[in-house]
Amino acid sequence: MSPSLEQLAEELEAVAAKLRGGAVDPEEAAELVERCAELAGELGAEVDARARRAGEAEGQERLL
Repeated sequence: MSPSLEQLAEELEAVAAKLRGGAVDPEEAAELVERCAELAGELGAEVDARARRAGEAEGQERLL
């Protein structure tokens, strides 16, 4: 099971806060930026999937 939108958003917030804190070395900062990008991609994919499912369900209701 994939993480929920809330879980992904919370992790993104935590990683971004750590990055903004500035108490990281350049290598760790690069890793944090990469993780933020990964999380943003996962969030975007989940939102798209939910929108598709909602659109499909709406289409099926019209057929009934």
